[in-house]
Amino acid sequence: MPHSHSWRRGLAAITTLALLAVPLIVPTSPAAARQGGYEALIRRASYGVPHITARDFGSLGFGVGYAQAEDNICLIAENVVTVRAQRTQWFGPAGEDGSNITSDLFHQKALDDRTVERLLTGRRDGIHSPSQEVRDQVRGFAAGYNAYLRRTGPARLTDRACAGKPWVRPITDLDVWRVHWTTMVRAGSGALADGIIAAAPPARRAAHARAVPTSPATNTAHASRAAPMGSPTARAAVSPAMSTAHAQFAPTRDTATRPASQAAMEITGQLPAPKATAVVKARDGAPAGLGSNAYGLGRDATVSGSGMVLANPHFPWDGPERFYRMHLKVPGRYDVEGAALIGDPLIEIGHNGRLAWSHTVSTARRFVWHRLTLVPGDPTSYLYDGKPRRMNSHTVTLQGESTTRTLYDTDFGPVVLVPGVFDWTADTAYAISDPNAANLRALDGWLAMGRARSLPQLRKELDRRQFLPWVNVIAADRSGAALYADHSVVPRVTDRLAAACIPAVWRDLYATSGQAVLDGSLSRCALGRDPDAAVPGILGPGHLPTLVRRDYVTNSNDSYWLANPAHPLTGFPRVIGDERTERSLRTRLGVDQVQRRLAGSDGLPGTRFTVDRLWAVTLGNRTYAGELVRDDLVRLCTAHPVAAASDGTRTDLTAACRALRGWDLRVDLDSRGAHLFSEFTLAGGLRFADRLDPAAPLTTPRRLAVDDPRVRTALADAVRRLAGIPLDARLGDLQTEPRGGRRIPIHGGRPEPGAFNMAVDMLVPGVGYPKVRHGTSYLMAVELGPDGPSGRQLLTYSQSANPNSPWYADQTTLYSRKGWDTIKFTERQVRADPNLVSYRVGSIRAQD
Repeated sequence: MPHSHSWRRGLAAITTLALLAVPLIVPTSPAAARQGGYEALIRRASYGVPHITARDFGSLGFGVGYAQAEDNICLIAENVVTVRAQRTQWFGPAGEDGSNITSDLFHQKALDDRTVERLLTGRRDGIHSPSQEVRDQVRGFAAGYNAYLRRTGPARLTDRACAGKPWVRPITDLDVWRVHWTTMVRAGSGALADGIIAAAPPARRAAHARAVPTSPATNTAHASRAAPMGSPTARAAVSPAMSTAHAQFAPTRDTATRPASQAAMEITGQLPAPKATAVVKARDGAPAGLGSNAYGLGRDATVSGSGMVLANPHFPWDGPERFYRMHLKVPGRYDVEGAALIGDPLIEIGHNGRLAWSHTVSTARRFVWHRLTLVPGDPTSYLYDGKPRRMNSHTVTLQGESTTRTLYDTDFGPVVLVPGVFDWTADTAYAISDPNAANLRALDGWLAMGRARSLPQLRKELDRRQFLPWVNVIAADRSGAALYADHSVVPRVTDRLAAACIPAVWRDLYATSGQAVLDGSLSRCALGRDPDAAVPGILGPGHLPTLVRRDYVTNSNDSYWLANPAHPLTGFPRVIGDERTERSLRTRLGVDQVQRRLAGSDGLPGTRFTVDRLWAVTLGNRTYAGELVRDDLVRLCTAHPVAAASDGTRTDLTAACRALRGWDLRVDLDSRGAHLFSEFTLAGGLRFADRLDPAAPLTTPRRLAVDDPRVRTALADAVRRLAGIPLDARLGDLQTEPRGGRRIPIHGGRPEPGAFNMAVDMLVPGVGYPKVRHGTSYLMAVELGPDGPSGRQLLTYSQSANPNSPWYADQTTLYSRKGWDTIKFTERQVRADPNLVSYRVGSIRAQD
């Protein structure tokens, strides 16, 4: 792909600055290296992607920390503010909802409890506590960040979001570990931070609530309301898994008047809407539309016979949850290209010379509820095998603030309050177990993944380490084998334990959603330990779904069941996911795309996959629901051109019919009417008249419920929401991403209508969709050929969040036109890059 000379001049300027600003200390011997010198070679290729080589893992971490600070120092610094429990101090309490206060209380408790410090003690085997290699890399990352900050100076930072801000300070390796721990608990205790902070005995709750407003709002709200204008805090430090898990507990009306199990199921989004007919609404596999797509292609699915992997994570486009592309190498010990979340020192999605992998958000539950039977007259003590046990109370005081809160822990974990569902009464309270709260194994796990040379080696490491916090793994190797596995950290809730220990009122919740509420009064209802599990309290590998195929595996955030429909995976504990249930439209489209390609019926040449064809399929921008129901919808609105909106307003549907009739059923830049269909689905119009046929789970349901009046009402609502916006407008004129003074048109669509290439945004009335919130982020299509890996990759929102960086918009522009950057793994591939610029960074370790 062509590259501008201005881009290269910008890179050269930054490189020159680095060379002048970094006094490199080069040890002259291995003995000198052991005495504490950091040294790394950074080669910036096209689009600013760093290829970092170092002699040891400490120096590799130094190079990563330095490069990431060059590009995204504000995001890293704000994450550190969060884990230091200083958001209120620097950004204020965030208004009425007190979200920064809640965040600070949660993290201050972890600081007071020395949670990370305790997890760093013990045998350094990468399972019981992190290995020395990973500790060195984390320490080096902090040193590299500090070296860049020291040699640049806070006042001279070019990103206005944090330039000169007093909260941009040197960091420690403990800060890096704390940020990492926060990632581990994002789908567990971190997702329930509001409920943990809100929990108080009945007599104290009123005063408690008056002191700090508490509500089970999502942690996404924490970030979006956390800081004054101009602060980077609006780029929320929140992950899809975290916000999604927390959003499951948003109360609905009248929950107190229904049976507890029914109320909980509605709160978690597991019950369908009330209905008197067979009409059902479409669903997406990932709650709130968050997640990823991935393909692992084996030798029977590729032209070359080598394995291929598609990585297509859907993550936020702003904030520390952004991915960062890197190629990291310690000669003879580690050589991996791919991406990691900003602030992490190792590749998390990527490939080495023989193996490639990606991740998708798993359906497995990350925490377990324990119903506590309280001691009469003492709401802070509970019965366990008939004997009383006192809760541990801990008073947390925010740094420099008068705010204090008493939080409560049990032998299971923290007490959590979800009003109207999991209440703390005089008789009952609820605590959770979060196995990821003790998971500091993940960096060692990803290091081991990067070193694996084949699927058998990868499976061995997955079984031994059990480190993935809330994601599946999809992989393929050079031999042409493909793997799907949900080897994530899952609480040890076997169906046998569930049958014996879930009280009757909560059994429907478990059957429908996989959420387990165990009897916390009996020792026989504790999580226990599987003999093959890496640690107590989680399901061992023998209970986890794994599938190896020669053709393909796929996942788009539904459960393991149809990773390959020719070999359904069944018989696993309900806590991991559902079986024989409706699949999301995105899942169905993902499988359909593979099957059409292998049949040669997708309009592309030949059968089987090449990298080019895989890229074309991924960005083909089909909208599956449109393919299923658009024609029926057009016939319906043609026959009934006037419909009542939800507020009763009679609405003319003539223009809507015309726009939908002319729509090409895709979400390309030139697609006209795609936004109208998307708004129709968001208004609840995508209702099917048929149900799931278990014998045809990937093609049913499929018939629009044309007799349901809510379908026409939803179309009328969509027309009214789009007032002032042409219904037949080009998607690229409406859906954009701001970069400086430009608006870059963005293709892709929401998951609700069944788009595979995801772009989630919010409608601005009369304007369109001027900002992508999350969606396709890091794209990788890699083939593991005999001459080494090759293929395409891209970071949709570009490498840097700094508007003054030359790498702020370049890949976003490339993505807009469906372009790509090439895989650059071998030395020959790296050296062939026309924009390659090299510089060395280093420091004496004792200074950092």
